[in-house]
Amino acid sequence: MSRYEPNIGGAIDILIDIMTANGFTLTRQPYDHNYGGLIEALIDLKDGFPTFAPERVGFDATTFEAVDDGDALYMRTSDGAVGKARAGGTQDEAIVVGFADDAAALGATVKVLVAGLLDYPSAINPGDVHFLSTTAGEITTTAPSTAGQYVTRVGEGATTSEFSIQLEPPILLS
Repeated sequence: MSRYEPNIGGAIDILIDIMTANGFTLTRQPYDHNYGGLIEALIDLKDGFPTFAPERVGFDATTFEAVDDGDALYMRTSDGAVGKARAGGTQDEAIVVGFADDAAALGATVKVLVAGLLDYPSAINPGDVHFLSTTAGEITTTAPSTAGQYVTRVGEGATTSEFSIQLEPPILLS
């Protein structure tokens, strides 16, 4: 049995636990156990998101080529090894599975980040949307525009040094 009551008060208690666990500021607390209190708790939750840094989610994989810190990576279907993704290759090469969290040599293990914030190795602009580049492993703010290339949105600048990973499937240009 859940410790949360199936009513507005229980919903407010859940929101308080979520916000407290993630370090959100509860500026409107205490929340009345009514619709007004629920709205105030939801506003505090919404206000907390701009400062909330999500966990970095990833997995370990073996490289089939050397990769650099921050490279966009794809996974070979034949063996599950990862290498540098590119928008001007095959569809598999345009499916970004994540970003290298560090440099790794051929045949080494690399952490592939799939969600969260990546400490990007070069300066980026907050809010700029990024796409997979036709240059292997790189990203760009200019989407590919040539027939036969793929447009793969991969995320946006969160700060001048952090990249927010937001992977999307590739779209083939015709």
